[in-house]
Amino acid sequence: MKIGVIDGQGGGIGSAVIKKLKENFEESVDITALGTNAIATAQMLKAKANRGASGENAIVQTVQKMDILIGPVGIIMAHSMMGEVTPRMAEAVAACPARKLLIPLSRENLEIVGISPIPLPHLIDELIRNNLRPLTEIRN
Repeated sequence: MKIGVIDGQGGGIGSAVIKKLKENFEESVDITALGTNAIATAQMLKAKANRGASGENAIVQTVQKMDILIGPVGIIMAHSMMGEVTPRMAEAVAACPARKLLIPLSRENLEIVGISPIPLPHLIDELIRNNLRPLTEIRN
């Protein structure tokens, strides 16, 4: 299974996701870190992503090859993450055939109604338990 983890700014959310993915699935999943900038990609590579790429074109091209994309909800919003998500990136992520697992964390002027504030570690555990575990069990 090819999983793309997209993050920007410092890459903290993506790094936390990748660490948990590696703890739970070890090398049974192939993780590509997709940073909106080089710093975010470097942080996600430190978290043990299998490979990484940075910037608009890398994201636009690579999301087409992923089975699953994981990232904050801002990855589908043009100009989010302090302007790091370009319209082309947001469109590529939204339109690609990969299943998108979006974490409802945003520093944007956005509120998702009905979502209670849950700390990031709990959101990642829920993402793995409710969304990724069932997918990996189907493939085995």
